[in-house]
Amino acid sequence: MMTIVFMELQKNQLNNIQLIVGLGNPGVKYHYNRHNLGFLLLDKYISIQNLKWSFSTKLNGDYVKANSHIYLKPHTYMNNSGSSVSKALSYFCLNPYELFVVHDDVDLPFGEVRVRFGSGAAGHNGVKDIFTHLGTQDFWRLRFGVGRSNHLNVPTDKHVLTDFTQNELDYISDIDFESYINKT
Repeated sequence: MMTIVFMELQKNQLNNIQLIVGLGNPGVKYHYNRHNLGFLLLDKYISIQNLKWSFSTKLNGDYVKANSHIYLKPHTYMNNSGSSVSKALSYFCLNPYELFVVHDDVDLPFGEVRVRFGSGAAGHNGVKDIFTHLGTQDFWRLRFGVGRSNHLNVPTDKHVLTDFTQNELDYISDIDFESYINKT
C-alpha cells in the first residue's frame, strides 16, 4: 500500500507549479533502473495523455508542453541534471518555486511518497546538482521510495542502478501519477 505524505503543502502553493521534471538516466541500459523512477512516471503520464516527447538541444532533454505544464526529462544523466533544469527555468522564464522534481529516494521504503518544498538532498546527487545550478533548494519535490538493498554488501550507488523487479514495475504501473499532476 502506498503511503503519501504531503509536508507543508498548501493548494495555493502547488498552483504555481509550471515545470515538472522527472529525473533519470537516458538510454535503454537504464530504462528500468530504480534511479529512473522519475522518467518512468512521466513517461506513463505522457503516454496516457496521448502526448509525445520532443527533444530540445536548448534544454538538453525531452520535453512536452501541455495542460498548463511543461514536462522535462533531462538527457544529462542523473548526477548532472541541474544544467538541464536550470536551462528550462531560464528558457521558460520561470522561478525555482514553480519547479516540481520527481525522483527516487532510497531512504523511503518502496512505494512511500513524500511531497515537500525546500528540503535537503538526502544524498541524492541529481538533486544536489539542481541545488548547485539553481543556487537554492526552494522548489517542490516528489520523492518516491525505492528502499535500500536487502543485501548489506550492495552500496547505494550500485543499488539505484539495478532494475526494478516485475512486481515493483507492476506496482509502479498502477500509480495514478495524474493525481499528483492535478494537485499542481
